[in-house]
Amino acid sequence: MQDFSAKDWADRAASLTIEGRAFIDGAYINALSGNTRPTLNPATGEVLVAVASCGPEDADRAIASAKAVFEAGTWANQAPSERKKVLVRWAELVEAHAEELALLECLDVGKPISDTLNVDVPAAARTLRWSGEAIDKVYDQVAPTPHDTLALVTRLPLGVVAAIVPWNFPFSTTAWKIAPAIATGNSVILKPASNTPLTAIKLAGLAKQAGLPDGVLQVLPGPGGSLGSHLAKHMDVEGLTFTGSTPVGKMLMEYSGQSNLKRTYLELGGKSPNIVFADANLDKAAAMAATAVFYNGGQTCTAGTRLLVQASIHDAFVAKVIEHAKSWLPGNPLDPATSMGPMVDEAQYNTVAEYVRIGCDEGATLAYGGKRVKVTDGGFYHEPTIFTGANNQMRIAQEEIFGPVMTVIPFETEAEAIAIANDSIFGLAGAVWSKDINVAHRVAKAVRVGTMGINNYFGGDMTVPFGGFKQSGNGRDKSMHAFDDYTELKTTWIEFD
Repeated sequence: MQDFSAKDWADRAASLTIEGRAFIDGAYINALSGNTRPTLNPATGEVLVAVASCGPEDADRAIASAKAVFEAGTWANQAPSERKKVLVRWAELVEAHAEELALLECLDVGKPISDTLNVDVPAAARTLRWSGEAIDKVYDQVAPTPHDTLALVTRLPLGVVAAIVPWNFPFSTTAWKIAPAIATGNSVILKPASNTPLTAIKLAGLAKQAGLPDGVLQVLPGPGGSLGSHLAKHMDVEGLTFTGSTPVGKMLMEYSGQSNLKRTYLELGGKSPNIVFADANLDKAAAMAATAVFYNGGQTCTAGTRLLVQASIHDAFVAKVIEHAKSWLPGNPLDPATSMGPMVDEAQYNTVAEYVRIGCDEGATLAYGGKRVKVTDGGFYHEPTIFTGANNQMRIAQEEIFGPVMTVIPFETEAEAIAIANDSIFGLAGAVWSKDINVAHRVAKAVRVGTMGINNYFGGDMTVPFGGFKQSGNGRDKSMHAFDDYTELKTTWIEFD
C-alpha cells in the first residue's frame, strides 16, 4: 500500500466514481420505482451519491432470482472445492481494490482511513478467504447405529438467506454474514444499512468478477422499515441474519413467527463491562480502556462502555484513562493520523449528546469531554467523554449509547464486580484485568457474555465464534460455528435387506 497523506486521500476521493444502484440478477440497476436516497459524508454532511431506494417490488424480483438459481443448483450443487475457488478469487479481488474500498468506507461511514485500510478491508478479505478455504473441510457424519442400518447426517443449505447489516462496520460485518452463507451453497439477499451502502454495492460487482453465478448475491439498498420487514416476512426467504439494535432484532423474530418460521440469527446490542482489579498492569489496562470505548467513536456493539474499577485504585486509574482519552480527539477521517472520526450522522450525534445530558441529570460527574467538536463544517464530531461518580442503575450504565461515552463504576470485591457486570439485559462482550490467574479465570467464567478477554480487549479472530448471551442475540458469526446458522441437518436412515 502506498503511504498517502490526507491531501492525497482527498484528491482520490474527489475523482472517485461511486456506484449507487442496486445489484440484482448479476447487474447494477435502478429501483423499479426510480426512487433514490442521498448518502452523506459524516465528516462534512455533503452528499456522496444518490443511492437506489429499493422497495418490496425490488425484493420480490431479487428473491425470485435467488430462489431460481438455488433450485437449479447452479451454485448450491457445485462441489465445495469449486465454491472455494470462487471465494478465494473474490478475496483476492477485494485485496486488489483495497484502497478504493477503504476510501468508500471512510467517506460513507466516517471511519478513519487508517482503520478502513488496515483493519476493515483486510478483515473482509480474510473472512471471504477463510470461509472459502474451510468449506471443503466440513465433513458429514455416519451415526453409530445397529449393524443392519446406516444413518447419514448431512448438512444442507437453507435456500434463500436475507442478510441485514449495520452501519458501524458495514464492510467487515457484511463479509461475516455473506461469506459462510454463500460458501455453504445458499443464495443471499443483502440489505445494507440505508445510510452506509457503498462498499456492499461495490462488493457485489467483485463477486461477479470472481465467478459467482448471477442471482447468488443480490444487494438491495433501501429503508429498514419497509424493505427490511418485507424480507423478514417473505415466505420464500428461509434464513435471516441480522446485526443491529435489540429492539429491531426482536421485531425480526416476531416477523419470523408471523411468516414461515425462517431461521433467524441475531447479533444485537451490548453494554459491555471492562473490569480492572488493583493488581493489574494499570498502564496497559488504562490504554485499552480508552480504546475499548473510543475506537470507531464508540459505535461498536462490543464497546467496553462500563468501566468497573476496584475502589482502591479508582482515582489514579481514571486519571490514566483521561490521559489516554486525549489521544482520541476526533479529526478528519481522511487524515491517516486520525484515530477517531465523526458520528455516522446527525441523528447519532444527537443521541450521544442527549445521553451526556442524561448522565449529568442523573448525578454522574462529567470528568472529561462531553462537547461537540468542529473539525469541518457540517461534520458530526463528538469528544470522547468520561463519567465518574456513577452507579449501575443509571441509564448511562444500562442503555446502549453507541457513542464515545464511558461510565466508570467502582467496586470493592470480586463478587461485587461480577454482580455489577451481570446486572444488564445484554451479554455480548467484556474483559477482566488482573495478574492473579485465579481471579481472572473466575471472573471471566462468571460474567455472562459471548466473548470475554483476560488482560486484553477486542480479542479474537476468524478462528473463534462471535455472538452474545441474553438480549445481545443468538447464533454466531465467524469460525466454523457460523456454518451452523446457514445449514440444516438432515438424517437419512437406511435399513439393509
